[in-house]
Amino acid sequence: MLIIAGLGNPGPKYAGNRHNIGFMAVDAIHRKNPFSPWSRKFKGEIAEGELAGEKVLLIKPQTFMNLSGEAVGEAMRFYKLAPKDIVAIYDELDLAPGKARIKAGGGHGGHNGVKSLDAHCGRDYRRLRLGIGHPGIKELVHNHVLGDFAKADHAWLDPLLHELAINADMLVRAEDSQLMNKLALAIGGTPEEKGAAPRKPAGQSHIRPARNHNQPKVLPTSGPMADMLKKLLGNKGE
Repeated sequence: MLIIAGLGNPGPKYAGNRHNIGFMAVDAIHRKNPFSPWSRKFKGEIAEGELAGEKVLLIKPQTFMNLSGEAVGEAMRFYKLAPKDIVAIYDELDLAPGKARIKAGGGHGGHNGVKSLDAHCGRDYRRLRLGIGHPGIKELVHNHVLGDFAKADHAWLDPLLHELAINADMLVRAEDSQLMNKLALAIGGTPEEKGAAPRKPAGQSHIRPARNHNQPKVLPTSGPMADMLKKLLGNKGE
C-alpha cells in the first residue's frame, strides 16, 4: 500500500495559493483515476483507490501546513506502513516554476510541512517537490507562497498537474526518472535522463568525409584562367 500525501492549508481562503500545490496535485490524481469520494479520517480528507495494481490512499491533511505530519503519521501507523510507503507532494521555492524533483529522504529546506512530516513519520519517505519559484527577496517569501497562482502560471501549472495525474501509477512503481521526464516535457522542457546525448537530425551524419590531399589538381586548358597560367608558367609544355 502507498500513501500519497499532498501538503497544503484547508479552506477556500488558501485553495489557490502556491503553498497549496500539493493539495492541487492529489486533487488532480483523484479526478483522473478511480478513487472513492473524499471522506474525513486521520485529521485529514482521504480517498481510497488502486493504481498499478496496488492499494493507494490519497490524503490532504486538514491540520494546517505546520501540523501536516499529525495526519499522515496517524494514517501510516493505522495501516502499519513504513516511511518508504509514503510519497509527499509539496511546493518548492528553490525550483523554477513547473520544475519537479523527486527523491527519498533529505532535509526539510525550511518547509514547515516537511518538518512536521519528518517529526511524525521519520525522514525516509519519498518527496515530490513541485517548483513555485522564489520571489528573489527573503522578505517577500511569505506573501509569495501564500499568494494565489497568477493567471499566467496556469500555462505550466495545468499541464503539469494533468501529466502527473495521468501518470500517477509511475509513483506506485517507483519509475521516478521516467515520471520526471514526462513532467518536464509537459511544460515544454526537455527530458532529464542522465547521460542522454542530444539527437541529431535524421539523415545527417556526425562524420565528415575526409579530404583527399593526394588527389591531383586539374588545371584549366582554356579561358582567361588558362591564359594567365600560361603567362605565369612561361608557356611550358608548348
